[in-house]
Amino acid sequence: MNHEQDKHASQQASPDAIERISAAMTRNRLMTRRRIIGRLAIAKVAPALEVSHLDVLDAVRRASTKGDATIGIVAESMRIDPSRASRIVAEMVSEGVLERRVCQSDARRTVLVMTERGGELVQEIRKVKRELLHSITDSWPKEDVEVFARLYERFIAGLEQRTGEYSAQQTGAKSDDSA
Repeated sequence: MNHEQDKHASQQASPDAIERISAAMTRNRLMTRRRIIGRLAIAKVAPALEVSHLDVLDAVRRASTKGDATIGIVAESMRIDPSRASRIVAEMVSEGVLERRVCQSDARRTVLVMTERGGELVQEIRKVKRELLHSITDSWPKEDVEVFARLYERFIAGLEQRTGEYSAQQTGAKSDDSA
């Protein structure tokens, strides 16, 4: 074993630590699935909406930062068929959180725009999330919160990278199968 391998081996986490992280990830996934933050925000701003509508708002918000948000982009983002995305958007338009507008550069296209009420819902979600995080970390020393934030960001970045690599491998494998 060379010096670099020896150094890496000594820095590896113990199996117990990895197992604790794995168990915590499972608990986090189960709690996240309940979507309590979204439910609290909807109850305050738009009680007629469903939690799944938040995914549409997020898709519209993200797409709007890069260009126009469309039904196709919403469908792709949520991995649903365009007809389903269109029905969900219609519900959200009737609830006043989204508007359909004619695209200024191509009158044949329809773009989706978040309304003021939709923006209020997004802000409420952020507020509820911040309040929840503050209530959890209020008793922590400031340094612990800073360290946790840094490590959690690093963990999520690594998870996103690995997920991207896995997706690319899967796409490559499907391309190989079809050849």
